[in-house]
Amino acid sequence: MKEVAKRVLEKSFNLKPGETLLVITDTVKKPIGEALFQAGLEMGAEALLAVMKPRTRSGEEPPKPIAEMWKHVDVFVAPTHYSLTHTQARREACEHGARGATMPGITEEIFMRALDIDYEEVAKLGYKMAEAFKHAKEVRVTSPAGTDITFSIEGRGVDVDTGLYREPGRWGNLPAGEVYVAPVEGTGNGVVAIDGSVAQMGILSEPIKVKVEEGWAVEFQGPNAKELEELLKKADRREAFNFPAEFGIGCNPAAKLSGVVLEDEKAYGTIHFAFGDNSTFGGKTKAGIHIDALVREPTVTVDGKTVIEKGTWKI
Repeated sequence: MKEVAKRVLEKSFNLKPGETLLVITDTVKKPIGEALFQAGLEMGAEALLAVMKPRTRSGEEPPKPIAEMWKHVDVFVAPTHYSLTHTQARREACEHGARGATMPGITEEIFMRALDIDYEEVAKLGYKMAEAFKHAKEVRVTSPAGTDITFSIEGRGVDVDTGLYREPGRWGNLPAGEVYVAPVEGTGNGVVAIDGSVAQMGILSEPIKVKVEEGWAVEFQGPNAKELEELLKKADRREAFNFPAEFGIGCNPAAKLSGVVLEDEKAYGTIHFAFGDNSTFGGKTKAGIHIDALVREPTVTVDGKTVIEKGTWKI
């Protein structure tokens, strides 16, 4: 793991001797955190290792001392059980110039298999898809499992998670490879059939159908529907049911469905939506929770033009 970690720190972050590297981890993912920490030390960085107890949900803020430390480093890597991606602490760190990646739910198997790849090629795919969404207004998504939803992205910036975080303030996930946007709140209407995986729940045996009205998830159906509802209720805020908080398209051919949404949502040919918070990437909703949910074989239409048909890119 340490040798893979060295290559990742070099290729994805261009880590230089003397730069400050902060590795944020928890007691569950500590072995991965320690490998990154040791790799940073051997590369000549001023490496720091912060170990916390696991958060209770994705999107929950880290302890204040870690949040404060985060704002004063050059590079960060965060292999944790639950996601720190959509936290105010991560956002503020990047606003202060920190660059880096979060790795929520990463396993040692994924670390060894899916991180040490050619992200230059992944970036090319991502920017190609992002171009199709430039100046777009309305998106419609359908799928064989029953998805049929429309929403607006008018005025919202489309981002590409390339796996290359070499300039101050750049951030994303590792494994990387997605194009994503925060849809305009209140514009989502229709049904989403989640038939891939859900963050913190893994791969689904049967779809969960979510009815969406004016940007809110109002009804859940399916064997695992109650579990998803209870997961969102942990935030104890209505904003947790903001939907879609995110619309993302996987563009990493090396990623596969593993049950870990960190990797699943990057898989080429899939799309994902999220519930809850989108304030950290162009939206207006603060929810204290962000739960990604995957849809297989999607057809995606942008202002009337089909860009993905049953999982196959048409651009």
